Amino acid sequence: MYPSEALLDLHDGGHASLRRLLAHCGGLAPDALHRELPGFGYPTVPRQLVHAIGAEHSWVGVLLGVVDAADRDDGYPTTDALEGWRAEVAAATDAYLGAASVEALNAPRAFLTWGGRTQVLVPARVIVRTVTHLYQHQGQGVAMCRLLGAPAAGLDFPVA
Repeated sequence: MYPSEALLDLHDGGHASLRRLLAHCGGLAPDALHRELPGFGYPTVPRQLVHAIGAEHSWVGVLLGVVDAADRDDGYPTTDALEGWRAEVAAATDAYLGAASVEALNAPRAFLTWGGRTQVLVPARVIVRTVTHLYQHQGQGVAMCRLLGAPAAGLDFPVA
């Protein structure tokens, strides 16, 4: 059983880390920030992070009854624009978690997902999945920064 307070803590820790990565990436020259690097599914730093933020936006939308699979790959050309969207998506998730009961967060039930498909989901696990997914793509972004000559550190989940 996942209480909303624990999910909020996990979520906020993930977004604090992402906020630090975005601030770090703000120091990259635009040509480096948008340089396509081979070997990554999303070949630029912004596209990695748009994907991670967009996944949270989409999954929380599903939990709220809104299916939105819009492609936003090119909609956030700067780290400031990405930070604005990150803050908006994080606030929406925090609001959802603040309003949901422990029972509602942990009860499996049917949700409408992409392509008109219905899927049985546990909302708390969807939230945990968005946080772990966020770290997966932050790791990709950190690796990309390293390849671009701008290593980043201190972006793990806070333990204190």
